[in-house]
Amino acid sequence: MPRYLALVLIVTLPLPAIGAGKKDLQLRVSSVSAIDALWRDPLDIRSRDLFYGAGGSQDQPHGPFTFLKEDMNGTNPKFTIRDADGVKWKVKLGVEARPETAASRFVWAAGYFVDDDYFLPQLTVEKMSRLRRGQHLVTPGGVVHNVRLKREPKDEKKAGEWSWRDDPFAGTRQWNGLRVIMALINNWDLKDENNAIRDIDGHPVYLVSDLGASFGTTGFDLTHAQSKGNLHNYERSRFITKVSGEYVNFATPSRPALIRLFVLPEFIRRTHLEWIGRRIPLADARWIGQLLARLSNDQVQSAFRAAGYDPAEVQRFSTAIEKRIAELNKL
Repeated sequence: MPRYLALVLIVTLPLPAIGAGKKDLQLRVSSVSAIDALWRDPLDIRSRDLFYGAGGSQDQPHGPFTFLKEDMNGTNPKFTIRDADGVKWKVKLGVEARPETAASRFVWAAGYFVDDDYFLPQLTVEKMSRLRRGQHLVTPGGVVHNVRLKREPKDEKKAGEWSWRDDPFAGTRQWNGLRVIMALINNWDLKDENNAIRDIDGHPVYLVSDLGASFGTTGFDLTHAQSKGNLHNYERSRFITKVSGEYVNFATPSRPALIRLFVLPEFIRRTHLEWIGRRIPLADARWIGQLLARLSNDQVQSAFRAAGYDPAEVQRFSTAIEKRIAELNKL
Protein backbone atom coordinates (compact mmCIF):
# COMPACT_ATOMS: atom_id res chain seq x y z
CA MET A 1 0.00 0.00 0.00
CA PRO A 2 1.45 3.42 -0.89
CA ARG A 3 2.65 5.30 2.17
CA TYR A 4 0.50 8.39 1.52
CA LEU A 5 -2.63 6.26 1.13
CA ALA A 6 -1.99 4.53 4.42
CA LEU A 7 -1.64 7.91 6.05
CA VAL A 8 -4.97 9.05 4.63
CA LEU A 9 -6.68 5.94 5.96
CA ILE A 10 -5.23 6.43 9.42
CA VAL A 11 -6.14 10.08 9.85
CA THR A 12 -9.65 9.68 8.43
CA LEU A 13 -10.73 6.81 10.63
CA PRO A 14 -13.66 8.11 12.71
CA LEU A 15 -13.29 8.41 16.45
CA PRO A 16 -16.09 7.07 18.64
CA ALA A 17 -18.71 9.67 19.41
CA ILE A 18 -18.41 10.80 22.97
CA GLY A 19 -21.69 11.83 24.56
CA ALA A 20 -23.69 10.66 21.53
CA GLY A 21 -25.74 7.54 20.93
CA LYS A 22 -26.22 6.51 24.56
CA LYS A 23 -29.83 5.98 25.55
CA ASP A 24 -29.12 6.32 29.25
CA LEU A 25 -27.12 9.55 29.06
CA GLN A 26 -28.42 12.12 31.49
CA LEU A 27 -27.53 15.74 32.01
CA ARG A 28 -24.11 16.00 33.62
CA VAL A 29 -24.26 19.15 35.72
CA SER A 30 -20.95 20.76 36.69
CA SER A 31 -20.61 24.54 36.62
CA VAL A 32 -24.23 25.10 35.62
CA SER A 33 -27.38 24.02 37.34
CA ALA A 34 -29.92 24.05 34.53
CA ILE A 35 -30.31 23.54 30.79
CA ASP A 36 -31.26 27.20 30.41
CA ALA A 37 -27.55 28.05 30.33
CA LEU A 38 -27.59 26.52 26.83
CA TRP A 39 -31.19 26.88 25.63
CA ARG A 40 -34.39 28.66 26.60
CA ASP A 41 -37.78 27.81 25.18
CA PRO A 42 -38.60 30.30 22.38
CA LEU A 43 -42.27 30.57 23.22
CA ASP A 44 -42.48 33.62 20.97
CA ILE A 45 -40.81 31.99 17.96
CA ARG A 46 -43.67 32.90 15.60
CA SER A 47 -43.20 36.59 16.39
CA ARG A 48 -39.39 36.75 16.58
CA ASP A 49 -37.88 39.36 14.31
CA LEU A 50 -35.25 37.53 12.27
CA PHE A 51 -34.23 40.69 10.47
CA TYR A 52 -32.80 42.37 13.57
CA GLY A 53 -32.09 39.16 15.48
CA ALA A 54 -31.24 38.82 19.16
CA GLY A 55 -30.30 42.48 19.61
CA GLY A 56 -33.50 43.81 18.12
CA SER A 57 -33.95 47.09 16.28
CA GLN A 58 -33.38 49.09 19.47
CA ASP A 59 -29.80 47.90 19.95
CA GLN A 60 -28.47 48.22 16.41
CA PRO A 61 -25.27 50.26 16.01
CA HIS A 62 -25.44 54.03 15.58
CA GLY A 63 -22.79 56.18 13.91
CA PRO A 64 -20.48 57.92 13.80
CA PHE A 65 -17.97 55.12 14.39
CA THR A 66 -14.39 55.45 15.64
CA PHE A 67 -11.57 52.96 15.14
CA LEU A 68 -10.10 51.48 18.34
CA LYS A 69 -7.82 48.55 17.48
CA GLU A 70 -7.25 45.66 15.10
CA ASP A 71 -8.07 42.10 16.18
CA MET A 72 -5.61 39.48 14.93
CA ASN A 73 -7.54 36.44 16.20
CA GLY A 74 -9.09 33.97 13.76
CA THR A 75 -8.71 33.78 10.00
CA ASN A 76 -10.83 36.75 8.93
CA PRO A 77 -9.76 40.40 9.22
CA LYS A 78 -11.39 42.13 12.20
CA PHE A 79 -11.14 45.33 14.16
CA THR A 80 -12.96 47.04 17.03
CA ILE A 81 -14.86 50.31 16.81
CA ARG A 82 -16.90 52.49 19.18
CA ASP A 83 -20.25 53.92 18.09
CA ALA A 84 -22.00 57.17 19.01
CA ASP A 85 -23.56 55.56 22.10
CA GLY A 86 -20.19 54.43 23.43
CA VAL A 87 -20.85 50.78 22.53
CA LYS A 88 -17.93 48.71 21.26
CA TRP A 89 -18.42 46.55 18.15
CA LYS A 90 -16.21 43.90 16.57
CA VAL A 91 -16.20 44.44 12.80
CA LYS A 92 -15.61 41.35 10.64
CA LEU A 93 -14.70 41.75 6.98
CA GLY A 94 -14.61 39.18 4.21
CA VAL A 95 -16.60 36.11 3.23
CA GLU A 96 -17.93 35.29 6.73
CA ALA A 97 -19.84 38.53 7.30
CA ARG A 98 -23.02 37.58 5.45
CA PRO A 99 -23.38 33.89 6.41
CA GLU A 100 -22.63 34.57 10.08
CA THR A 101 -25.34 37.21 10.27
CA ALA A 102 -27.95 34.89 8.74
CA ALA A 103 -26.83 31.88 10.80
CA SER A 104 -27.15 33.76 14.08
CA ARG A 105 -30.84 34.42 13.31
CA PHE A 106 -31.74 30.72 13.01
CA VAL A 107 -29.74 29.65 16.06
CA TRP A 108 -31.39 32.39 18.12
CA ALA A 109 -34.86 31.65 16.75
CA ALA A 110 -34.56 28.07 18.03
CA GLY A 111 -33.83 29.25 21.57
CA TYR A 112 -30.03 29.16 21.73
CA PHE A 113 -27.75 32.00 22.77
CA VAL A 114 -25.99 34.07 20.12
CA ASP A 115 -24.12 37.35 19.94
CA ASP A 116 -25.89 40.51 18.78
CA ASP A 117 -24.87 40.58 15.11
CA TYR A 118 -25.75 43.15 12.47
CA PHE A 119 -24.74 43.39 8.82
CA LEU A 120 -23.95 46.73 7.21
CA PRO A 121 -23.47 47.08 3.43
CA GLN A 122 -21.30 50.15 4.09
CA LEU A 123 -19.51 51.40 7.19
CA THR A 124 -17.51 54.61 7.54
CA VAL A 125 -14.92 54.55 10.32
CA GLU A 126 -13.27 57.68 11.66
CA LYS A 127 -9.55 57.65 12.55
CA MET A 128 -9.19 54.40 10.61
CA SER A 129 -5.72 52.87 10.99
CA ARG A 130 -3.95 50.79 8.40
CA LEU A 131 -4.79 47.10 8.87
CA ARG A 132 -2.25 44.31 8.84
CA ARG A 133 -5.01 42.04 7.47
CA GLY A 134 -7.77 43.14 5.10
CA GLN A 135 -6.38 46.55 4.19
CA HIS A 136 -7.38 45.88 0.56
CA LEU A 137 -11.00 45.88 1.74
CA VAL A 138 -10.74 49.44 3.09
CA THR A 139 -11.42 52.29 0.66
CA PRO A 140 -10.40 55.95 1.06
CA GLY A 141 -12.07 57.78 3.92
CA GLY A 142 -12.19 54.70 6.14
CA VAL A 143 -15.05 53.12 4.22
CA VAL A 144 -15.55 49.34 4.33
CA HIS A 145 -18.28 47.36 2.62
CA ASN A 146 -20.32 44.29 3.56
CA VAL A 147 -19.28 43.89 7.19
CA ARG A 148 -20.66 42.17 10.26
CA LEU A 149 -20.79 44.07 13.54
CA LYS A 150 -20.82 42.06 16.77
CA ARG A 151 -21.71 43.84 20.01
CA GLU A 152 -19.20 43.70 22.84
CA PRO A 153 -21.38 44.38 25.91
CA LYS A 154 -19.76 45.94 28.94
CA ASP A 155 -21.50 43.60 31.38
CA GLU A 156 -20.53 40.36 29.62
CA LYS A 157 -17.19 38.62 29.51
CA LYS A 158 -15.88 35.38 28.11
CA ALA A 159 -15.41 33.08 31.09
CA GLY A 160 -13.90 30.32 28.98
CA GLU A 161 -14.54 27.82 26.20
CA TRP A 162 -16.62 24.67 26.20
CA SER A 163 -15.91 21.45 24.36
CA TRP A 164 -18.35 19.43 22.28
CA ARG A 165 -16.81 16.28 23.77
CA ASP A 166 -16.96 17.38 27.38
CA ASP A 167 -19.74 19.74 28.38
CA PRO A 168 -22.48 19.46 31.01
CA PHE A 169 -25.28 19.10 28.43
CA ALA A 170 -24.01 16.11 26.40
CA GLY A 171 -26.80 13.71 25.51
CA THR A 172 -29.66 16.10 26.24
CA ARG A 173 -32.31 16.93 23.67
CA GLN A 174 -31.18 20.56 23.58
CA TRP A 175 -27.53 19.64 23.00
CA ASN A 176 -28.53 17.30 20.18
CA GLY A 177 -30.77 20.01 18.77
CA LEU A 178 -27.80 22.37 18.56
CA ARG A 179 -25.84 19.70 16.68
CA VAL A 180 -28.72 19.43 14.20
CA ILE A 181 -28.83 23.20 13.67
CA MET A 182 -25.10 23.25 12.92
CA ALA A 183 -25.82 20.67 10.18
CA LEU A 184 -28.87 22.60 9.00
CA ILE A 185 -26.82 25.72 8.30
CA ASN A 186 -23.69 23.78 7.19
CA ASN A 187 -21.53 25.27 9.95
CA TRP A 188 -18.52 22.97 9.64
CA ASP A 189 -16.01 24.97 11.71
CA LEU A 190 -16.91 23.37 15.04
CA LYS A 191 -13.57 23.49 16.79
CA ASP A 192 -13.83 24.19 20.51
CA GLU A 193 -12.25 27.64 20.34
CA ASN A 194 -15.37 28.76 18.48
CA ASN A 195 -17.45 27.97 21.59
CA ALA A 196 -17.75 30.46 24.42
CA ILE A 197 -18.89 30.46 28.03
CA ARG A 198 -19.98 33.93 28.98
CA ASP A 199 -20.73 35.33 32.42
CA ILE A 200 -23.96 37.32 32.24
CA ASP A 201 -25.11 38.83 35.51
CA GLY A 202 -23.25 36.15 37.44
CA HIS A 203 -24.72 33.26 35.42
CA PRO A 204 -22.83 31.16 32.84
CA VAL A 205 -24.17 31.00 29.29
CA TYR A 206 -22.95 28.56 26.65
CA LEU A 207 -22.98 29.48 22.96
CA VAL A 208 -21.33 28.89 19.60
CA SER A 209 -19.60 32.24 19.27
CA ASP A 210 -18.36 31.94 15.66
CA LEU A 211 -20.89 30.96 12.99
CA GLY A 212 -19.02 32.35 10.00
CA ALA A 213 -18.35 29.02 8.28
CA SER A 214 -22.03 28.54 7.41
CA PHE A 215 -24.20 28.26 4.29
CA GLY A 216 -21.50 26.82 2.04
CA THR A 217 -20.00 23.36 1.84
CA THR A 218 -20.22 20.69 4.55
CA GLY A 219 -16.47 20.91 5.25
CA PHE A 220 -13.44 23.05 4.49
CA ASP A 221 -13.16 23.10 0.70
CA LEU A 222 -10.43 24.42 -1.57
CA THR A 223 -11.05 28.07 -0.67
CA HIS A 224 -12.96 30.06 1.94
CA ALA A 225 -15.13 31.54 -0.82
CA GLN A 226 -16.35 28.05 -1.74
CA SER A 227 -16.80 26.94 1.86
CA LYS A 228 -18.71 29.86 3.40
CA GLY A 229 -21.77 31.75 2.26
CA ASN A 230 -21.73 30.03 -1.12
CA LEU A 231 -25.31 29.63 -2.33
CA HIS A 232 -24.54 27.13 -5.09
CA ASN A 233 -22.56 24.86 -2.79
CA TYR A 234 -25.15 25.08 -0.03
CA GLU A 235 -27.97 24.13 -2.39
CA ARG A 236 -26.14 21.11 -3.81
CA SER A 237 -24.64 19.83 -0.54
CA ARG A 238 -26.00 16.78 1.25
CA PHE A 239 -27.95 17.19 4.48
CA ILE A 240 -29.10 13.85 5.90
CA THR A 241 -26.73 11.03 5.00
CA LYS A 242 -28.11 8.04 6.91
CA VAL A 243 -31.11 7.02 8.98
CA SER A 244 -30.59 3.83 10.93
CA GLY A 245 -32.72 2.51 13.76
CA GLU A 246 -33.17 5.33 16.25
CA TYR A 247 -30.43 7.58 14.90
CA VAL A 248 -29.71 9.95 12.02
CA ASN A 249 -26.42 11.10 10.52
CA PHE A 250 -25.80 14.46 8.90
CA ALA A 251 -23.21 15.50 6.32
CA THR A 252 -21.97 18.45 8.39
CA PRO A 253 -19.28 18.61 9.58
CA SER A 254 -17.47 16.56 6.97
CA ARG A 255 -13.73 16.06 6.57
CA PRO A 256 -11.89 18.78 4.62
CA ALA A 257 -11.06 18.51 0.94
CA LEU A 258 -8.13 16.13 0.39
CA ILE A 259 -5.94 19.01 -0.74
CA ARG A 260 -5.94 20.04 2.94
CA LEU A 261 -3.71 17.03 3.63
CA PHE A 262 -0.83 19.38 2.92
CA VAL A 263 -1.66 20.93 6.31
CA LEU A 264 -1.82 17.57 8.05
CA PRO A 265 -2.47 18.63 11.69
CA GLU A 266 -5.42 20.77 10.61
CA PHE A 267 -6.75 18.00 8.38
CA ILE A 268 -6.63 15.49 11.24
CA ARG A 269 -8.28 17.86 13.70
CA ARG A 270 -11.17 18.64 11.39
CA THR A 271 -11.63 14.99 10.40
CA HIS A 272 -12.11 14.17 14.06
CA LEU A 273 -15.03 16.61 14.26
CA GLU A 274 -17.25 14.46 12.02
CA TRP A 275 -18.86 12.69 14.99
CA ILE A 276 -20.70 15.91 15.96
CA GLY A 277 -23.12 15.36 13.07
CA ARG A 278 -23.52 11.61 13.57
CA ARG A 279 -25.74 9.27 15.61
CA ILE A 280 -28.19 11.93 16.69
CA PRO A 281 -31.43 10.49 18.10
CA LEU A 282 -34.27 10.73 15.60
CA ALA A 283 -36.60 12.07 18.28
CA ASP A 284 -34.27 14.97 19.01
CA ALA A 285 -33.81 15.78 15.32
CA ARG A 286 -37.59 15.78 14.85
CA TRP A 287 -38.00 17.98 17.93
CA ILE A 288 -35.77 20.75 16.61
CA GLY A 289 -37.31 20.37 13.14
CA GLN A 290 -40.82 20.84 14.55
CA LEU A 291 -39.65 23.92 16.41
CA LEU A 292 -38.09 25.50 13.32
CA ALA A 293 -41.11 24.57 11.19
CA ARG A 294 -43.07 27.16 13.16
CA LEU A 295 -41.12 29.91 11.43
CA SER A 296 -42.99 31.61 8.60
CA ASN A 297 -41.51 32.01 5.13
CA ASP A 298 -41.28 35.75 5.78
CA GLN A 299 -39.23 35.13 8.94
CA VAL A 300 -36.89 32.79 7.07
CA GLN A 301 -36.41 35.30 4.28
CA SER A 302 -35.85 38.08 6.80
CA ALA A 303 -32.77 36.26 8.13
CA PHE A 304 -31.16 36.34 4.69
CA ARG A 305 -32.29 39.89 3.96
CA ALA A 306 -30.60 40.91 7.21
CA ALA A 307 -27.35 39.50 5.81
CA GLY A 308 -27.44 41.68 2.71
CA TYR A 309 -28.26 39.02 0.13
CA ASP A 310 -30.08 40.18 -3.00
CA PRO A 311 -33.73 39.17 -3.55
CA ALA A 312 -32.91 36.20 -5.79
CA GLU A 313 -30.36 34.88 -3.27
CA VAL A 314 -32.82 35.40 -0.41
CA GLN A 315 -35.40 33.29 -2.22
CA ARG A 316 -32.99 30.48 -3.05
CA PHE A 317 -31.39 30.33 0.39
CA SER A 318 -34.85 30.32 2.00
CA THR A 319 -36.08 27.53 -0.25
CA ALA A 320 -33.00 25.43 0.54
CA ILE A 321 -33.23 25.75 4.32
CA GLU A 322 -37.00 25.24 4.38
CA LYS A 323 -36.50 22.04 2.39
CA ARG A 324 -34.07 20.85 5.05
CA ILE A 325 -36.47 21.71 7.87
CA ALA A 326 -39.14 19.68 6.05
CA GLU A 327 -36.72 16.73 5.86
CA LEU A 328 -36.29 16.84 9.63
CA ASN A 329 -40.03 16.66 10.08
CA LYS A 330 -40.26 13.58 7.86
CA LEU A 331 -37.84 11.55 9.98
